[in-house]
Amino acid sequence: MKKILGIIAAMGMLLSVSAQAGDFAEQSIVLQISDPNPFKQTLVLNVANNIIKHYGQDKVNLEIVAFGPGLRLLFAENANQDRIAALSSTGVKFSACKNTINAMAKKLGHPPALNPNAVPVSAGVVRIVDLMNKGYKLVKP
Repeated sequence: MKKILGIIAAMGMLLSVSAQAGDFAEQSIVLQISDPNPFKQTLVLNVANNIIKHYGQDKVNLEIVAFGPGLRLLFAENANQDRIAALSSTGVKFSACKNTINAMAKKLGHPPALNPNAVPVSAGVVRIVDLMNKGYKLVKP
C-alpha cells in the first residue's frame, strides 16, 4: 500500500511540474521579428495578441524572438513598450539575440537599453531552431 501511495504522490508531483512548464498547451508558437520596420513590429504584436485571443493564454506557449534589425522592437524606448508589457502579462515571452546586442553595442559604444520584459538569448536564430526542435511552429509575420 505504501508503494502505491508513493507512486501516486510521485506522479502528482510530475504532473504539477509539467503543468507549470506549459506542457498542456494546445499550441506552441514562435514569432520571428528581424525587420526594423515599425509596421512589421506592430504586425508581430498584433499576431501575438490574436493568437492569445484565439487559444487563450493558458492554451498556448508563445515566444517572440527578435534579432538583427528586429531587435529594435525590444529597445526600452520603443513605442510598443506598453503592448509588450501587456502581452508579457499574458505569458508571452520575448527573447533578444545577444549576438545582435553585442554588434549594436560596438556601433553605439554601449549596449542598447532593452525592454525589461526582454530576456537575452545566445543567438536569435539558434533560439528559434531550439524551440522548433521542441515542437514550436515558426511564424514570420
